[in-house]
Amino acid sequence: MAQDQELLHLESLCKQLYETTDTNIRNEAEKALVNFINSPGCLQNCQLLLERAASPYSQLLAATTLTKLVNKGNAALSSEQRLEIKNYVLDYLSSRTMVAAYVQQALVQLYARVTKVGWNDTVKDAFSMRTVTDDLGKFLHNNSSMHLAIGVQLMTRLVIEVNQMTETEVHHSITWHRKISFAFRDTMLYQIFEIACELLQKVYANIKTMDLNDNIQRSFVGGSLQLALTCLSFDFIGTSNDETSDDLSTVHMPTSWRKALLDFSLMQLLFDLYKCLPPNLGALVLSCLVQMASIRRSFYINSEKNEFLNKLVTGVKLILESPQGLAEPTCYHEFCRLLARLKSNFQLGELVRCESYAVVIKLVAEFTVTSLQMWQFAPNSIYYLLSLWQRMVMSIPYVKASEPHMLETYTPEVTQAYITSRLNSVAQVVQDNLDDPLDDHAVLSQQLEQISQIGRCQYEKTCTHLVRLFEEAAQKFQELTNAGNSSAQLTIQENILSWLVYIIGAEVGGRVSFSSTDEHDTMDGELVCRVLQLMDVVDSRLAQRRCEKLDLALLSFIEHFRKIYIGEQVQRTSKVYKRLHETLGLSDESMVLSIFIRKIITNLKYWGESEAIISKTLQLLNDLSVGYSSVRKLIKLDAVQFVLTNHTSENFPFLGVNGMSTFKDTRCRTTFYLALGRLLLVDLGEDEDRYDVFMRPLATGARFLAPFSSELAVHAYYHHYYYFFTVCYNLFS
Repeated sequence: MAQDQELLHLESLCKQLYETTDTNIRNEAEKALVNFINSPGCLQNCQLLLERAASPYSQLLAATTLTKLVNKGNAALSSEQRLEIKNYVLDYLSSRTMVAAYVQQALVQLYARVTKVGWNDTVKDAFSMRTVTDDLGKFLHNNSSMHLAIGVQLMTRLVIEVNQMTETEVHHSITWHRKISFAFRDTMLYQIFEIACELLQKVYANIKTMDLNDNIQRSFVGGSLQLALTCLSFDFIGTSNDETSDDLSTVHMPTSWRKALLDFSLMQLLFDLYKCLPPNLGALVLSCLVQMASIRRSFYINSEKNEFLNKLVTGVKLILESPQGLAEPTCYHEFCRLLARLKSNFQLGELVRCESYAVVIKLVAEFTVTSLQMWQFAPNSIYYLLSLWQRMVMSIPYVKASEPHMLETYTPEVTQAYITSRLNSVAQVVQDNLDDPLDDHAVLSQQLEQISQIGRCQYEKTCTHLVRLFEEAAQKFQELTNAGNSSAQLTIQENILSWLVYIIGAEVGGRVSFSSTDEHDTMDGELVCRVLQLMDVVDSRLAQRRCEKLDLALLSFIEHFRKIYIGEQVQRTSKVYKRLHETLGLSDESMVLSIFIRKIITNLKYWGESEAIISKTLQLLNDLSVGYSSVRKLIKLDAVQFVLTNHTSENFPFLGVNGMSTFKDTRCRTTFYLALGRLLLVDLGEDEDRYDVFMRPLATGARFLAPFSSELAVHAYYHHYYYFFTVCYNLFS
């Protein structure tokens, strides 16, 4: 009777915890349940709650409490008790298939957790937890769809649990986790993978009679695919890869698994399933294929590798010929990942020998062009498509196969599609106030790096296309400017020019010395001339109108040019400087540096309130002050001498010494004076007069180093103190 009353009390507490909106009542219930978890009879009461409780909340409490007990390890439970919990959970799920979904999920988690924690337990001289296939046979050999779905869910959760170290295992060492993971891999994982393959064969054999609109049957099919994917994604060598490293990882499948994959029937089965299943399940099929395409190269011998790649490319061709399922974003994303794997795990010379290569490369090019034109659809997937083309282009010098790779035919189409699609997106972004891709600097930088390599294949076509688009955009920009137009049309043109400047800068930065020619350098010169002319126009209008995106693009361009064409390694006979001399009268590096320094000074004068522009401008100044030859050329420029003698907030408002700016990032001041300190000390020697001239602008700040009484004066004191000693530190450190 007392036991029944306690159960009723626990159910009442669970209702208060999960249903009440009163915070105080919920807190009191939570405290009472904490005491329940720590009570001596907790294990028995949890079982009673699962058996007798009328509320699913009470069952959920029992399942999560048991999981917490298991997490405590040997201190809370013996091997026999863990075995009892495991058997009880399996019997409970087998006999009560209609429990609430969240209760079922909690029990599945409990089973996986207790099995992992007790993996090395021995009861009666036998490993009590290593009977997974026998334990779950009662589910998988049952004709009930619900039992099949639960069995697959249990097996999948177990593989995931063993494969990853969770936060609840902080009291265990990584060695403990890996011992269990490797033991599971060697004794159980392959058997589970075979079961997954058998289940998928069963799905394909009965696909015509299955009702995938039924939640239970769809759960079974999806669970079977997820089980296969989980096995293929297992961390076989204990590298603890996280999701961020997924795209660089290789599946280090054991050689003992060869018998399951050598006949390639699994790959064919997956492609057949993709054709039969709806797109949301098709995405799981493609995920499995991605993992199969990532299996280490040494897994197959050469003849097997060629056959594997042939079948993979043929399957990709069939998907591209009937791409209806790719309208689903997750399915599309996984297919893009699969395409990227074709090059990341195989060589271009191997791809061109495939029977379907000529057809596939054409279809992939068309697919890429279409994807780029749909710039708002699954933008994160574009990375994989561009990665495929980038890696293929970079492999061209190393291809020894006699078969043509045909990249010179299709890469210009991809490059032009990227450029045109970005420019066409501008009007829609401005008019509909959408998120601007130009503002996502991480993705923008990544894509520009990729397209710069792709565009370098057939560079003549890339440059011709860029020059034509740039001249059209610049002419329209000039017309709108001369007309005094400040409408959205001018904003659109500024953003179009921003894209073009970013892309031109990336293409210039994509120059590779061993594969570049004088003709390519001349083309770079054509592009550079146009950007420098635009920069002059933009700077002349800063007092009337400013565009932060365009100025950031110009800074990006200057940085790319600096890395390639300024410095000790640059050939003085570069055709770039010849073209600059013919068009703009800039005959050497010093004259180009003077243009860049003038741009730096202009930005520091007009963009004091923009942290993005000021920080990037100062970083450019800092980079220019590091090079051995460039710094000696810089010090001879009148503009640099002006900065060294007039570095005050009146000339450079971002310094804000006299409260003339709201700019707060003192790190930029540090960068500024670090660069000035380098420039000053290049040939300072014992010239005390030059040093005094440099320090003279700081005299005003130094005068404030005296006691002040008001709060405002103390604030000024702090800034001048930091300002003054920043200079001293950078000069003498």
